[in-house]
Amino acid sequence: MLQGWRLTLSKMFLIPQRYILGIMGFFAVVNAYTMRISLSIAITEMVIPGNSSEIYDPDACPAESSNGSSGSVTDNDILYDWDETTQGLILSSFYWGYVLSHLPGGILAEKFGGKYSLGLGILSTALFTLVTPWVIYSTNGDWKILVLLRVLEGLGEGTTYPALNALLAKWVPLSERSKIGTLVYAGSQIGTIISNSISGALINATKDWASVFYLFGGLGILWFIVWVLICYSDPESHPFISDKERNFLKKELENVSNEQNTIPWRGILTSAPLWALVAAQIGHDWGFFTMVTDLPKYMSDVLKFNVKENGLWSSVPYIVMWLVSMSSGWLCDWLVSNRYMGITFARKFFTTIASLGPAIFIMVASYSGCDRYLTVGMFTIAMGFMGTFYCGMKVNALDLSPNFAGTLMALVNGIGAISGIITPYLVGALTEGHTLKEWRIVFWISFGVFNLTNIIYCYFGSGEEQWWNIPSALKASTKADNIENGVEKKKKKSSAMEKS
Repeated sequence: MLQGWRLTLSKMFLIPQRYILGIMGFFAVVNAYTMRISLSIAITEMVIPGNSSEIYDPDACPAESSNGSSGSVTDNDILYDWDETTQGLILSSFYWGYVLSHLPGGILAEKFGGKYSLGLGILSTALFTLVTPWVIYSTNGDWKILVLLRVLEGLGEGTTYPALNALLAKWVPLSERSKIGTLVYAGSQIGTIISNSISGALINATKDWASVFYLFGGLGILWFIVWVLICYSDPESHPFISDKERNFLKKELENVSNEQNTIPWRGILTSAPLWALVAAQIGHDWGFFTMVTDLPKYMSDVLKFNVKENGLWSSVPYIVMWLVSMSSGWLCDWLVSNRYMGITFARKFFTTIASLGPAIFIMVASYSGCDRYLTVGMFTIAMGFMGTFYCGMKVNALDLSPNFAGTLMALVNGIGAISGIITPYLVGALTEGHTLKEWRIVFWISFGVFNLTNIIYCYFGSGEEQWWNIPSALKASTKADNIENGVEKKKKKSSAMEKS
């Protein structure tokens, strides 16, 4: 029973604490993506402009002086001689650290709670983001040092999704899983929108690419302060959650253990639905990271947008993606709750939409020629279809095993994030000439990856809770209860026989 200051604080919050956590989790992902992606826009103003005149491309888009595509808008006279391959290495290096910290982040979140696993990860990334301009200036643009810094940023941010999954498993009942899960994970689109649009506008206004790192690093630190004050790892440790909500969650999440359980590695690693989930994540990440990391370069190098227009138009596809992801989350919950779809079919249905739609329309975009706005329209439709991914396979790990959701997310998202290592480097290597034909090869590869991974997921995927989800302690308790019940039944039976 809440008393004193705890009761007072609980009355100050007009919405349930699980929604507070969902909102703060959303802003965690927003911050994570603004810091991750800010370099994608900034780098177009940091490097010596490429020259594609050596390669004849009959489909090349003409540069128009009216859109200000020539040259840098910054007042900084220092431009760095990083070729396309080097830029690809710099952009991909974030994911080297990002992949490595996933599994430790998931295990730590399950063992000690997701609050600080998530919070400290975002804080460290924010601090490294803040010092990025100083590191670049002080090393005279030594790209190897920048790569090291980006690896450190990735190490911090790699805990984000595993910790969030562990938190959602403790806080969100099945009936709200698609809605709240989609709200949280859709922060990636809002973060992308903010990073692209504000970065372009801010660089254009301040004439200084460093300003974006100061802004987003500072916001990350501000988020951390609020997070540690109002959010907790689970309902049991929350000091001012209402008794009504605590009891509701205890009833709804009765199969979720708050004990430190031994991770069933054998069951996890031999689970076909888990590896199907990994395949789907690889497909999504391949397409998503190609767009997030390299769409600004496509807008600049091929469509010849200037930095302000680049930031604006690069963000448009993610606005639509966010709207679709939010609406599809509600739709998915409604379809499942009203038994129009089973969990497994719903996850596969929405994942398929999120795979086939982008695969087709990204390809169409590359054949739209130099019509800038038609191309942006095709990319926008592609990313809109991708929005159904979040209520499809992104929350699927919570279905398979709420007790080990952090570990599952670490494996699934960590392996999937290897795409983030490969795609920027591959794009850089394939597009040295900045030509439309080179970019079409990039998009054809994405088309193939989308379709292959979706076939694997549809065949092996599942939305059912797996047998290895129940911890050994809970199994033992259940077994003891069954034995006790069996003894009681035998006693009653023998007593009845004696009376007869």
